[in-house]
Amino acid sequence: MAKRVDFKNTKLNTPRTNKFDRLNKAPKKGKKSILRTIGRIFLYIWISTIIAVVVYKFVPVYFTPTMASRKIEAIQKGESSQIYSQWSSIDEIDRNCALAVIASEDQLFLEHSGFDFDAMTTAIVKNQKGKRIKGASTISQQVAKNVFLWQDRSYFRKALEAYFTVLIELIWGKERILEVYLNVAETGKMTFGVEEACRRYYGHTAAEVSTTEAARIAACLPNPIRFSIKNPSSYVSKRTSFIKRQMSALGGKKFLKNL
Repeated sequence: MAKRVDFKNTKLNTPRTNKFDRLNKAPKKGKKSILRTIGRIFLYIWISTIIAVVVYKFVPVYFTPTMASRKIEAIQKGESSQIYSQWSSIDEIDRNCALAVIASEDQLFLEHSGFDFDAMTTAIVKNQKGKRIKGASTISQQVAKNVFLWQDRSYFRKALEAYFTVLIELIWGKERILEVYLNVAETGKMTFGVEEACRRYYGHTAAEVSTTEAARIAACLPNPIRFSIKNPSSYVSKRTSFIKRQMSALGGKKFLKNL
């Protein structure tokens, strides 16, 4: 007697899969995995930026990418690569220094939220006309760039600068931003911060700085490699006098009472 065959349980009724279908399905899982990995990387990077900003709210900034850049340049040129920098709290720095840099670099520092949009608009218009003008970066933007980023003029770096500017404005506050600026701003060849500038060029600490000395430091900030605090040019002397008048116009040290 012939054995009955149950076609339901045989391989004949098993749906046939196309080998190309199997090939097409595999990459989908791979793409999802890659996207998840990339997403995690960006998430970790974002979290690390928040952590870095929070840490630097309390911890002195002893070294910056700008310092590293200057050190590398000096090594490449065969010159001394020693960095001169001395951290001091804002309470140890005479108010003349804070007032001078605000009068020189960013007179709306206490009012804006990190960006001076009017100055930025003016800069864009005049740049389009081919005029050479002073940059529109605020003190907050300069701190964001000097502490967290590299020296570059790309739009990508400017976007990151804006991001870090928002973070430090929200997390640090004005006093901390100004304190960091006074300690990391380039003030001479391989020299950073007003404390070290005062020690090297004036022979005393930043707590003893005079109005004229503070104004001269601020006068050299736009280009501390070209301009000298110790041996000021006629341009630096004129700019020093201008900054002193601006410091007086702002109301002197009383201007910082709301800092």
